[in-house]
Amino acid sequence: MKRVLMLIMVLAAISCKETKKENQENPVVEEVAKPEIKLYAFDGGTVMANNLNLFAQGDTYKGESKELSDAFFVIVHPKGTLLWDTGLPEMLVGNDPYTTPDGSFTISRKDSTLQQLKSIGLDSSNVDIIAFSHIHFDHTGGANHFPNAKWLIQQTEEDFINSDAIKGNSFYAPDSFSKLKNKKILNGDYDVFGDGTVVIKYYPGHTAGHQTLFLDLPNEGPTMLSGDIYHFEANRENGIVPQFNYDIPESEASIKAFEEFVKEKNAKVYIQHDKGNFDSMPKSPNYLN
Repeated sequence: MKRVLMLIMVLAAISCKETKKENQENPVVEEVAKPEIKLYAFDGGTVMANNLNLFAQGDTYKGESKELSDAFFVIVHPKGTLLWDTGLPEMLVGNDPYTTPDGSFTISRKDSTLQQLKSIGLDSSNVDIIAFSHIHFDHTGGANHFPNAKWLIQQTEEDFINSDAIKGNSFYAPDSFSKLKNKKILNGDYDVFGDGTVVIKYYPGHTAGHQTLFLDLPNEGPTMLSGDIYHFEANRENGIVPQFNYDIPESEASIKAFEEFVKEKNAKVYIQHDKGNFDSMPKSPNYLN
């Protein structure tokens, strides 16, 4: 009987060693649940591009016009709330559409940033962080409502703001973001909440510090908000760079890097100015997650 018991104990010890060895060779990897993130899309106005050819080199879109959306977004993360862009100037709300003196653009806006945030129960105090894809006037229109938010801005964009190049340039309205003082200066990509789910990607060229926003949503998966690396689908299909970009060669390099990253992540891209893309997104109080 003793021999039988000893044999059982030896076999059990061998079995435990084999199991431990197998576990070491093939460790069980537990999936970490993604944080609950919500992406809300809002209407920051409409841009009628009366001279669409401005969005290309040469005569690609000569004689064409196109209606563009002007979206802004809120990303609600367990660690904070990020406002991405703020739309066209709010002086347009309640007024007739405005056409630029050269006739190139007609712009309009129906509702303010704060009024729309109310639809999801937020006010200015609930926005912890603000970031613009870039500081063209059609993205900074409602910025001054959020003076206490931390502003994430690229060093190159900050340098441009403080240069003579911005003076008198009709694409910029520095007064629209003059109340934002709490700046965090970035030098390239930035993981906003430190977990890889909300990441600013630095793709300069459209402006000196242009950036896009990558989201890893729990259900929708990898998602990219384009900023103005493109303005509409045909731009992306042909890799076309607007003639008014800050730096054309830099824009071309950023487009290449952007597409490589999108392919690597298998991300769905939402072109912010493309009306079809914007219309396909759920509107508040509905959201993507």
